[in-house]
Amino acid sequence: QNSMVLSAAIFITLIGLIIYLHFVKIDQESLLVIGSRKESTPFIEMGQVKDVVINEAIHMQKVIYYLCILLQDPGDPQGVSEVVPLFQSSKPRLDCLIEVYKSCQEILEQRKTAPQSS
Repeated sequence: QNSMVLSAAIFITLIGLIIYLHFVKIDQESLLVIGSRKESTPFIEMGQVKDVVINEAIHMQKVIYYLCILLQDPGDPQGVSEVVPLFQSSKPRLDCLIEVYKSCQEILEQRKTAPQSS
């Protein structure tokens, strides 16, 4: 009977926490599942890059941040065909990722403003 009371208390606490986080703390949530790539491409062509983003994930009760390249969908110019995570084994700190992110955004901005060669 004690274990049933303890289980009920844990269940009620979890439901309460989920409701609290959903209505009070969380503005937006999403889930990204990244599988391993079967083909290892040594480089990605600049024309394929739609954007570079910093994403976050929960891993082993810890929030980690990682840099991702969004590849443009050839069939849909507004769509994303693939999300490619970078620095998978090194897991750099957020401040380092921000520096790399800013540099990538500068390069992408230069690409947008540069005249397109035909």
